[in-house]
Amino acid sequence: MSDRQGLTFEQFMGDDGGVHTLVPASVVAAVPGAKAAAERFGREVRFDFLDDRAVHRLLLHRWEDNRKWRVRGCLASIPLFVFAAGAWPFWDLVASQRTRPFQIAFICVDALLVVGLLVGLYLWRRPTLRDPSWRNVRIRARRYRAIVGIARRGGADIPATYPYYGMYASSRKFFPDAPELPIPEEERPA
Repeated sequence: MSDRQGLTFEQFMGDDGGVHTLVPASVVAAVPGAKAAAERFGREVRFDFLDDRAVHRLLLHRWEDNRKWRVRGCLASIPLFVFAAGAWPFWDLVASQRTRPFQIAFICVDALLVVGLLVGLYLWRRPTLRDPSWRNVRIRARRYRAIVGIARRGGADIPATYPYYGMYASSRKFFPDAPELPIPEEERPA
């Protein structure tokens, strides 16, 4: 959270690490299709997509969720890259010159290492992937991105990359009984 200190209301961090300004709900609501989608999705996930403060909190939570796993994912990708992409040069330079049993053992060991790394990464990430509160944040962020896309296609003046983050593939189900996440520090009254 320390990298967000000093941001004013309506500012948030995108996946690119840059500070961006929230597009006001009035801009989104000016497009009838986007307003209808915001109301429909809002009922579906119990969220007011036309409330600037609520959307700002959503974007802050979404950044926090991404921030927690960005460094861990990068660190985990190093051994995965070494054993997945590094297998080809090793095969070409060393294993292809060896005996058939060595080649079979190399393929088996490398495949086990890559699969083991992928399973380990999944198990490491699994608690937050299964947390219903965070899953609700992800599905709401996914719906917000869809609403903004409808508004952009409808003629609203919205930057092409707004809201400056990618899709959440793991956000398909809303959990109505899940507790809401606490208000981020930047939103708390002084």
